Amino acid sequence: MDSLPTLDDVYRKFGEASEAAQLLETELGTLLFGEQAIAEDLLGGDGKRATEIMMAINRQTLGTLIKNAKANSQSIEQIATLLDLALRERNRLSHSFYRQHNFRRNSGDGRALMMQDLETIHDVILEAYKQLMLLHGTDLDALAQEPFTLTTAHVRII
Repeated sequence: MDSLPTLDDVYRKFGEASEAAQLLETELGTLLFGEQAIAEDLLGGDGKRATEIMMAINRQTLGTLIKNAKANSQSIEQIATLLDLALRERNRLSHSFYRQHNFRRNSGDGRALMMQDLETIHDVILEAYKQLMLLHGTDLDALAQEPFTLTTAHVRII
């Protein structure tokens, strides 16, 4: 029989799910920034305007980022439903997870239920992030299978 999760296990998994949400948010922001920078021909150009765009994107919520990505990127249509589900799960994680589970944190069986819920939340958000990355040519699952070696391609020399 597996041992029941500790409160530290719950907190750690909550953090992992939150990290996945931030990765998704960052990648959506990067997508929107890149598209706007190309549209305004800023590559190699106006750094001030690029900073303004980035600051405006950084103020957007995940919901707004998803809405804007859907409006500005045709490739997003393929994963729009998954992004909407990830947003719902992230909002539930951030705004009501502990309220929903309430006193479950005080028992092993309750923490096990919390962990199952966190696994589901994490899986949905992470899948949305992976699919977004895949749309733009990065297969995270394939990269995870490759052995890591440090080469000059991975090192930025200043």
